[in-house]
Amino acid sequence: MKTIFITGATSGIGKATAILLAKQKNKIILCGRNKTVLEELKSELSKETEVITLSFDVRNSDEVFEAINSLPENWKNIDVLINNAGNAHGLDSIADGNPDDWNAMMDGNVKGLLYVSQPIIKLMKEKGNGQIINISSVAARQTYANGVVYCASKRAVDVISEGMRLELTEFGIRVTNIQPGAVETDFSKVRFRGDGDRAATVYAGYEPLIAEDIADAIAYCINVPERVSIAEFTIYPKAQAEPRTIYRNV
Repeated sequence: MKTIFITGATSGIGKATAILLAKQKNKIILCGRNKTVLEELKSELSKETEVITLSFDVRNSDEVFEAINSLPENWKNIDVLINNAGNAHGLDSIADGNPDDWNAMMDGNVKGLLYVSQPIIKLMKEKGNGQIINISSVAARQTYANGVVYCASKRAVDVISEGMRLELTEFGIRVTNIQPGAVETDFSKVRFRGDGDRAATVYAGYEPLIAEDIADAIAYCINVPERVSIAEFTIYPKAQAEPRTIYRNV
């Protein structure tokens, strides 16, 4: 049984991962902004294992540090950190982009990951082992027009993952960077500000990945023998050849 800390646990990949890892009888720390959804998920998963919740916005460093410091002592022995929280806002050129969207992506995808990681890294270094799993994107591999800032934020996640590995391997801490391709979650709905019809076109004409596919990959990386460290894990749906090329039947 491991103690696993999951950000962005109230929906999509984070929720699917929490459900799967709870079924595997790990202790789960569910993190998110929506307290109501967190408590509902806690009630569901508590039938499987021990669960607690922390409500904070990863973009607010004070909230993050306060929440992690508030963990009961018997929950601070964190074995796995899954940095899943992140966002995409807008699909505009740099010339037409909204600086509020840029701030949301950089603050959530990059700075938020750092805020959460720092205090947990300190806890892991004290005990001499642990694992950090960062959820990046294939957008880090190849920049696309009108998504430059999002791609840049995910490229930063790749760089941070590499840096973590360089700094933490000697302390027995494994670092895994996962790059999902097209996954059908609320990702596109958020990007298009709730426009469900536009979001649906992103996944039209092919079978995208689902959140459970990425949860399976995360669980695999956690459950390999302790001697094994999965550094990079890129996952495409069958119809996707590279970040910008998807073969559709329409």
